[in-house]
Amino acid sequence: MKRIISIIVCGLLVVATAFSQAKKPTIMVVPSEAWCNLNGYMLEFDDMGTKIKLPDYRAALQNDMDLKLGIAKINDLMTDRGFPLKDLEATLQSIQRQQAEENMMSSKSGAQMAENPIDRLRRVAKADIIIELSWDVKYQGPKATLTYIMRGLDSYSNKQIAGSSGASTPTISAQTVVLLEEAVLANIDEFNNKLMQHFEDMFANGREVALDLRVWDDAGIDFEEEYNGEELSVLIDDWLAENTVQGRFSKLDGSETRITYEQVRIPLNKANGSAMDTEYFARQLSKKIKEWTTLPVKVVPRGLGNCMLVIGGK
Repeated sequence: MKRIISIIVCGLLVVATAFSQAKKPTIMVVPSEAWCNLNGYMLEFDDMGTKIKLPDYRAALQNDMDLKLGIAKINDLMTDRGFPLKDLEATLQSIQRQQAEENMMSSKSGAQMAENPIDRLRRVAKADIIIELSWDVKYQGPKATLTYIMRGLDSYSNKQIAGSSGASTPTISAQTVVLLEEAVLANIDEFNNKLMQHFEDMFANGREVALDLRVWDDAGIDFEEEYNGEELSVLIDDWLAENTVQGRFSKLDGSETRITYEQVRIPLNKANGSAMDTEYFARQLSKKIKEWTTLPVKVVPRGLGNCMLVIGGK
């Protein structure tokens, strides 16, 4: 009887330890685009001839102490709850060191990297979840009230997976960071539960990414070319069916020179247990395409959750 009780107790301890050490998603806190635009921290970016505006995180961190304190406070609250963090400012510094080298990368045919600064930030940080933070402080007489919005985004698919908003109690002479902490604390546990539900879904069903396959005009082949009795597009479909989680992916469109896949569910980890990202998965596919066609395949990261594979170019 004592032996049975001992076995049960040991089993319960193992289960308890497993729950206490359950892996949590890595997060990075950034100011929202709306907050950056409202406060004048935007930069203009040329996206293949189209002018778009994106948040200028570096300028915001350099010039707004409330932002630095606000991000630090959210980081503290998430750390206290066991979430691993990627620091925005440290990641930006890492990108700055890589910038000159990456700007010089191009294919021999002259194709530049199809990646904007926000895509690059997410790829370098490799956080599972991006938390976008914004707030506004209103005064009524001597009293201040802070309202905030937090959005949890899957950094690979950019889909919102959690949201939280609220307001602080009207207070006299309170610092912004104090008002933010008060407002966020009331809802942070529910917010974190939604983050964990999404992360658990990724463990079960894979991480969602996108792939864009193209053929150079001078490659001499297209996706309808046959290899060993099968069209190249069919071989790629079959490879994805075998290597995605539960064979899950969506073929958005396909032509002789271009195929786009979305909702491609890749495993969270490689066979050796280390984390898998979109670029690694895309490179495994590129190796198979090289075997089938004997042509070079260039893999171009376009953010953390998107890669372009170009057949016939390096």
